[in-house]
Amino acid sequence: MGFAGAMAVAMVVDALLGWPLWLFARIGHPVTWLGGLISAIDTSWNRPSDPPAFRRAAGLAGALVVIALAVALGWVLQSLLPLGLIQLVLVGVLAWPLIALRSLHDHVVAVANPTRAGDIAAAREAVSRIVGRDPAALDEAGIARAAIESLAENASDGIVAPVFWGALFGLPGILGYKAINTLDSMIGHRSERHEAFGWAAARIDDVANFIPARLTGLLFVLLAPRRSEALSCMTRDARRHRSPNAGWPEAAMAGALSVRLSGPRIYHGSITNEPWLNEAARDPLAADIDRGLTVYRRTMLLLAGILAILAFA
Repeated sequence: MGFAGAMAVAMVVDALLGWPLWLFARIGHPVTWLGGLISAIDTSWNRPSDPPAFRRAAGLAGALVVIALAVALGWVLQSLLPLGLIQLVLVGVLAWPLIALRSLHDHVVAVANPTRAGDIAAAREAVSRIVGRDPAALDEAGIARAAIESLAENASDGIVAPVFWGALFGLPGILGYKAINTLDSMIGHRSERHEAFGWAAARIDDVANFIPARLTGLLFVLLAPRRSEALSCMTRDARRHRSPNAGWPEAAMAGALSVRLSGPRIYHGSITNEPWLNEAARDPLAADIDRGLTVYRRTMLLLAGILAILAFA
């Protein structure tokens, strides 16, 4: 945990600054840079004319190339930094763009505000930026459910997981994780184009998120208004989720707020019958998004505190 302090620095900087729009307009963002590389590999190596076995092998090779380049870049940057306290601070500053703490909070707040005000059209537009389901079919409960699910899952993928790998290995760890997560986001889908080519990316992401997802769920339980209900829901329902990892933070959040999450939803005009998490509970409403954000903020404070303690232990 030699880089725990650096990850605490990264969390604080991101909470204060986020990733400013003027900076994004000038240089983009590290994830968009990774996305450009992944897109180029997908275009060049993922040929529909190739047999599935060949496309699966090409996808594995492409994923390993992207991850190796990200880890190598992190190692080179870290090796150039002076040792000691200044290294931890600089590693934290360099890791700052790779933690989506403020971005996630602001995107969910952008859904909560119009939903609370009864502006369903604006809420649907805002929620479409963070989930892939058809927003036109969502009522208040559907919007709240989508926002809370996104908050819970992305707390794991966007903050806890990169911080976890960064605390263990510094810049190589956090850059390697972001490469894995971006690969999964871009090509790890069960679509006709990526069923074979993205198989390796999806499986690697499952492994990388195994511990962080369960850690996120545990943190939600510790800070839940109803700890016993959150723990019971997580241990009972997490494995019902179609994802081997996302069910842990989502089920913990469902129990923490005493609402039901997941369930049937519409993608591209087709109904997907997902199982419920905390099925016997009520549907969430606008106020529950705010309650979920409160749990999220407390979780981030606790995580930063744990990292700071580990840095000086």
